[in-house]
Amino acid sequence: MLTEDDISALVALRRDLHRRPEVSGEEAKTAATVHAALLELSPDQLMTRLGGHGVAAVFEGGAPGPTAMIRCELDGLPIAEVGDVPWTSEVSGKGHLCGHDGHMAMVLGLGRLLSRQRPKRGCVALLFQPAEEDGSGARAVVADPQFSQIAPDWAFAIHNLPGVALGQVATQVGLMNPASLGLEIRLIGKTAHAAAPETGVSPGLAMATLVPALAELGAGGPMDEDYRLATVTHARLGVPSFGIAPGDAVINVTLRASSDVGLADMVASAQSLAKKVAARDGLTVRFTDCDVFAASINDPDAVAVVQAACTALGIPHGADQVPMRASEDFGVFGHQAKAAMICLGSGIDQPALHNPDFDFPDALIPVGVGLFDRIIRHLVG
Repeated sequence: MLTEDDISALVALRRDLHRRPEVSGEEAKTAATVHAALLELSPDQLMTRLGGHGVAAVFEGGAPGPTAMIRCELDGLPIAEVGDVPWTSEVSGKGHLCGHDGHMAMVLGLGRLLSRQRPKRGCVALLFQPAEEDGSGARAVVADPQFSQIAPDWAFAIHNLPGVALGQVATQVGLMNPASLGLEIRLIGKTAHAAAPETGVSPGLAMATLVPALAELGAGGPMDEDYRLATVTHARLGVPSFGIAPGDAVINVTLRASSDVGLADMVASAQSLAKKVAARDGLTVRFTDCDVFAASINDPDAVAVVQAACTALGIPHGADQVPMRASEDFGVFGHQAKAAMICLGSGIDQPALHNPDFDFPDALIPVGVGLFDRIIRHLVG
């Protein structure tokens, strides 16, 4: 188990990471900090530049067995922090406001325990994944040839969850995070003088038609197999000028569904709708996909391992406030391994994830380390 010195060091490291957040794809300094901390633990393998700035440490057992992977995230958010803690972000416009700093501290804590007692069989891989917030990181890691050296049989991750009692686990079999995609719809017409709009082709009516029509593709509701949610997040028509009739428009819509198949159906419907409206009004339409997340689906066997670990440690557990409404790219690892996303309560009155005053509670670090340790000891001894 962790010593008091371990906990103090992990808290200090977490706060240092909190001061220096880096957003998706820019995590070079964060990766270097993690790499230095892992070097001190003498893993059997240490990989860098995995799927970008990813880092992975492998601790091998003395006999054949499964590979258990524990994953956390490196990236912060492009949100200015407004907290007043001494370790508030020192980087303008960026903050660790989702708790990835705390997730890293927990996995580094597990690394300390593994450095003192290797698994008896198989191996344990600790993955510090880049670019979770924009959905690109997990796919990039899996596509990296280095990842074939890990090829996990089991995969687990913890995400803290405000609104759930501090230290309480929430997880379930099946859906944990919906699939989602950001669809940019660009409508292209022709500008004109505002005094002679008939000489141009305005996308104004098309935009006015599409904004409510896109929202009707999914109204949310219960997160069951039929869950669909479409949220128009941005719309722009022309340029802010009184002398120019608009010649282009952009609509951004986020589409969410309880399955990858459901999301693909929503995307097809949105594109079909936009093409139909564009043709009606003599416009060209172009599409760009952004922030693509697979659904995160928990495997029954992996959830059983988590629940057994919670019971053994006396950690309260259930399915309070799950599935999460937010997406998580951890689902990609479930395509190859028995995987489970675990939500760990960060407090009933804790600010919500992505709020500008969010701060990961340090009291969760030893809880998360203990839970991860129990999980892997069950699987690899």
